[in-house]
This record gives sequence, structure tokens and C-alpha cells, in this order.
Amino acid sequence: MEHKLTLISHHLCPYVQRVAIALGEKAIPFERVDVDLALKPDWFKTLSPLGKTPVLKVGDDAIFESAVILEYLEETAEPKLHPNDPLRRAEHRALIEFGSAILNDIWGFYSAPDESAFAHRLSRLAAKFEWLERRLLAQPWFDGENFSLVDTVFGPVFRYFDAFDLIADFGILAGKPKLARWRQSLSARRSVREAVIGDYPARLMKFLGSRDSHLARLNDCRGARVAA
Repeated sequence: MEHKLTLISHHLCPYVQRVAIALGEKAIPFERVDVDLALKPDWFKTLSPLGKTPVLKVGDDAIFESAVILEYLEETAEPKLHPNDPLRRAEHRALIEFGSAILNDIWGFYSAPDESAFAHRLSRLAAKFEWLERRLLAQPWFDGENFSLVDTVFGPVFRYFDAFDLIADFGILAGKPKLARWRQSLSARRSVREAVIGDYPARLMKFLGSRDSHLARLNDCRGARVAA
């Protein structure tokens, strides 16, 4: 690329991971700068009017919102990660939004304050993944042999389940063999592995355990059982 790229990041943000995966797939060099979203510096608020990560600096210009950044990269760098067919391409864009809806439910799942709210979010997630199991090809990627932007979106999604599985088997992904294959393929993909820092799993578990939530209390019970 003509301009230097800087990815403004937060170490746990799944939307940052999407962009990092796409940059990796396109073999585009970039610098990564992490910010503390609890203490946002003024320079960051200038670049990101919504106060969110990721932001991609392209030279002196800044692009915010992960979906927009992905489209910019798709328009400016090879290989293309969207399908060639316009109808399939539109479907993949819709599925990226579907992935964002799943991330919202994941947030609700790990933030649920009590068992009732937790069960509600679990049910919502299970229903979404049931729909995805029916649509998915997983041969080995979402739509077959070609890695796509939909795959970049779901790599970070499944990373949450690596943490949830350490707490308990919640059954959200149970009985979904295509999702299991896809999850395994994504976890082995170099761009997905390198989208996070080395101690990401420990940082995520610490974050989940620090919340005043039903999931955190379940994790505390697990820890007590292990200690016993």
C-alpha cells in the first residue's frame, strides 16, 4: 500500500481482530497501537468520534467502524475476500452484520446479571448458531474453499467460546458438526491466531471474571471446585 497503516486497537476488541485478520490475509504490513478505552486519550477521541476501536489510520487519514475498514481494504488490496458474484457478495455483507448481532448477544451473555437474563441470552445465541449451522458449508471455510470476510468475522466469535468452555459446557454449539469443523479450521488459521497478543486468553478470562455477572459467579464456583 502507498500509505503507512496504523491499527488503533484494544487488546480484547473482537472488531479489531476482524481488521487484523483481513490485513494478515492480504499480507499488508501495519503498526498496532493499543488504547485504554476506560481512559481514552484526546488524540484517540479526535480520530474516533464514536469512541470505539478499531480505527485504521491511512497516512494522516482515519477510518472508523470495522465493517467500513474491511470494505476499504477489500477495495484497495488483493486478494479479494468477498465473492465475485454480486448476490453472494450482498449475502456475505449481511452475514457480517449477523456476526455483529452474535457479538452483541455474547456481550449480553457474559454481562447478564442473573440466571434468568443469562438463560435468555443463551437461548438467543443457540438459535442464531442453529441458523448458521444450516447455512454453513465448512469446506473448510464458511462458503467453501475460499477464505472470506465472513470468516474474518467469526474467528473472533469462536475465540470467546474457547474461554466459555473453560467455565462450563453451555451447549450453545452442541450438536452442530459443521460449526465444530469451521471453528477448528479458523483456530488453526495463521491470520486468526496472530490477530491477538500472546496472553489474550488469560486477559479475556480475567476480564470475564471481573464482571458482576452470572457467568463470573459460575467461574468463581468452578475455581472453588478446582481448588478443592
